[in-house]
Amino acid sequence: MAPATANGRLPEAVFPHRPELLTHDPWPGDGQRHWTPRQIYRAMHGWAFPYVKSRVLPGDFHPIVAYLFTEYKCNLDCHYCYSFDNRVKGMSEELARGSIDWLHDSTCRVLALMGGEVLLRPKFVHKLVDYAANKGFWIYVPTNGRLLQPHVIDWLADAGVSTFNLAVDAVDEKPGLPKAFNPIRPYFDYLVKKQYRYGYTVFLNINICRNNLDDVKQLTEIAHANAISTDYHINEMPLLEQSHFKHLENNPTYIRQEDQAAVDEVLDWLIDKQQSGYGMTNSVERLAQMKQFMRGELEPWNCRAGQNTVIIRVDGTLAPCFPMYSATYDWGAVGSPKFETAQLRQMKQSCERHCFSTLNHIVGYCYNDRRVIHWLLKQARHGFQGIRGNFE
Repeated sequence: MAPATANGRLPEAVFPHRPELLTHDPWPGDGQRHWTPRQIYRAMHGWAFPYVKSRVLPGDFHPIVAYLFTEYKCNLDCHYCYSFDNRVKGMSEELARGSIDWLHDSTCRVLALMGGEVLLRPKFVHKLVDYAANKGFWIYVPTNGRLLQPHVIDWLADAGVSTFNLAVDAVDEKPGLPKAFNPIRPYFDYLVKKQYRYGYTVFLNINICRNNLDDVKQLTEIAHANAISTDYHINEMPLLEQSHFKHLENNPTYIRQEDQAAVDEVLDWLIDKQQSGYGMTNSVERLAQMKQFMRGELEPWNCRAGQNTVIIRVDGTLAPCFPMYSATYDWGAVGSPKFETAQLRQMKQSCERHCFSTLNHIVGYCYNDRRVIHWLLKQARHGFQGIRGNFE
């Protein structure tokens, strides 16, 4: 199925929109988070308004979050990661523009760029972010940080990125874990320093593996020392066969049965830190559920993939979620979605127990009005000055 065509290539990005922020001199408010009314509205426009629309509009496909795979290539080879293939050509500008235009016509206002490594083509991403931000999208950029040079940070921050999710699994490189903190420390320092004047946030995204348990703790303390949050994942094997994935056997990152007690200890440590005030996107409940997941005991959790979250592949075809990226089922293409509630429900009866998607779980957990109202009231008490707590 051919995806919808776009109205030409992405426009050239304007830079800088705010030249006064490019200075390296001290800036009023550096080191302190203060959300302006405009920034608060932007976050509400990205998350809250689409959520409300999805609750009241007819039908079952009302995306809130779209994952736009601009690349399937990567500059690193993490041995647990099956989400890249260096033989696949990246998304075209025409398709990127068409995807954003299509999403803009829907309920969706959160755009997460995905790869591979998103920053393999920084000028392309700059144009994409500038175009999407001008259309009112709340934009999320994940990266391993190796290509996140200061001028790239300024490009994307000035264009309107809302969050940088910096994926690091170790302090120094380990076997099978090249996403390390120390090689990108100068870029990290610049990213953290500039967040307050531009208004974006920074997270460390950490995958818990059998060979990085000490690093998980060290990275958590680094994040806390820099007043940024963390997001944890428990290492997962692919749900579907991936013909391009070469690390299924003898993988040093996969958690084995004999590692479970050590992983439990790290999870208990994280729970204690979360309860003491460390910023984490994972709730205490979800951290505890990681113990069940690695033992194959995870219960169904109301996955909303294909309903409120959607994957756009590099060729413009659609899928409900990351693990189903390589599935051959026809879910349609940009402009012509073909998600069917009955098919998704049947599929999730088996895959939910073997998937630990953090964001899809958060979205599913939000489909309880009482929880959402309680959480919004908590944020209102603090004047919406940053996120306080999580959905528990």
